[in-house]
Amino acid sequence: MTVHLVLLVVYSVGVVALGLWAARLVRHSSEFFVAGRTLGPGLIFATMLAANIGAGSTVGAAGVAYRDGISAWWWVGSAGLASLLFATTIAPRLWRLAKTHQFYTTGDYLEHRYDGRVRTVIALVTCVGSLALLAGQLIAGAAILNVVAGIPRWAGALIGGAVMTIYFSAGGLLGSAWVNSVQLAVMVAGFLAALPFVLGPGGFAGLTTSPQAPAWFGDFLYSGGPLSGWTFLVLLGPSFLISPGLIQKAYGARSERALTLGIGMNAVALLLFAFLPVLFGMAARSSLPGITDPNLVLPAFLATQLPVWLGALALAAVFSTEVDTCDAILFMLSTTISKDVYKRHVNPAATDAQLLRVARIAAVVGGAAGVVLSLYLGTVTDAVATFYSMIVVTLLIPIVGGLYTARPGSAAALTSIGVGLGTLFIVRFGVTPHYRWVDPVLAGLVLAAIAYAAVAAGRRAVLDAGSVHAR
Repeated sequence: MTVHLVLLVVYSVGVVALGLWAARLVRHSSEFFVAGRTLGPGLIFATMLAANIGAGSTVGAAGVAYRDGISAWWWVGSAGLASLLFATTIAPRLWRLAKTHQFYTTGDYLEHRYDGRVRTVIALVTCVGSLALLAGQLIAGAAILNVVAGIPRWAGALIGGAVMTIYFSAGGLLGSAWVNSVQLAVMVAGFLAALPFVLGPGGFAGLTTSPQAPAWFGDFLYSGGPLSGWTFLVLLGPSFLISPGLIQKAYGARSERALTLGIGMNAVALLLFAFLPVLFGMAARSSLPGITDPNLVLPAFLATQLPVWLGALALAAVFSTEVDTCDAILFMLSTTISKDVYKRHVNPAATDAQLLRVARIAAVVGGAAGVVLSLYLGTVTDAVATFYSMIVVTLLIPIVGGLYTARPGSAAALTSIGVGLGTLFIVRFGVTPHYRWVDPVLAGLVLAAIAYAAVAAGRRAVLDAGSVHAR
């Protein structure tokens, strides 16, 4: 057994043990769903950052950097920019509503602002998208195990899925917040320790001028079209304003100040961290030319181009990011199924104990479904893009519109969801293959916003006319 594998095994056992220990604190659904609304700025920071740095932010970003160079910063950098906006605008408004009305999920807010139909539609979209995102994390974890021990993807995904499902289903958000703090420390230590070896004697300039580096490798504003360079701001930025998982984590803050401070620190950390996986990917282009599978760029570099002890630590750091993001996705998936589907449509009279049990069962089933789906999706980038594109075109307009417009009506929300999703798929499969510069997410967002505004304006006109007639 190699040093790399030993460290991964020890780390995984430790994470499961910590999650099971934290489970003793979870006696009610409140602790599972929103951590009893007791999280201070430190735990908000840790659980938000752990959710935001995952397979896409490490393995995916390094794979893009291997192809595009420094412009891959926009993958994680977009999340940091959006998180600053989330911390100061949308998150505080939603937190105040959640505390007043005892919201547990994003669906609670949507039903409060619109009606049960909007809640149900978004719940279904969230479940489908979440499984794709979960599969992406498991693909990345499986790639690490494949490089370290030659374990095939199906077995690697099964191992990673088992680790995160056990500790999350036991402890929920409260347990995850404590586990995420440990995972964050492992991640930071691993990446920072490896950075000097990545830059080497030539520094950043050496990465951009190596014989294997394309001409655009040092161009921060380079983009090869959708899913490249600054276009990530369109795909990823909006999702960090309205992701159901991040909103529900925000509900767990003990105060508005703790919320703003915790998310703000998370944003700054993301803006800085965004450079790390990119530098690793650029270094891999110089030292390991010819890699055809973007999933293998980062794990192959860490396993072969660093001292054994450091490579093991860095691989544990990457594996840590995949596992802690998995628990954020399971959190989003299990709470949506239990609260927005089970309690809303199957058993409205469900007791607190029943709700907690269904949430845990949903986490286990969701973890298993993610493992199966990871066998069919090609790359981390494909899986992450599927989730973010669906969430952005369906959720951004109804959530922001509900917070900042008066009397929009459920018809406006449902119309924007339908138009956004329809446009996304039509453009992605019918237009972008022929005109690569046409971004399907941006097109879906624009038309969804127009549809929402038009239906809302029509509703207001009818209501105003009725009011005049009544007088």
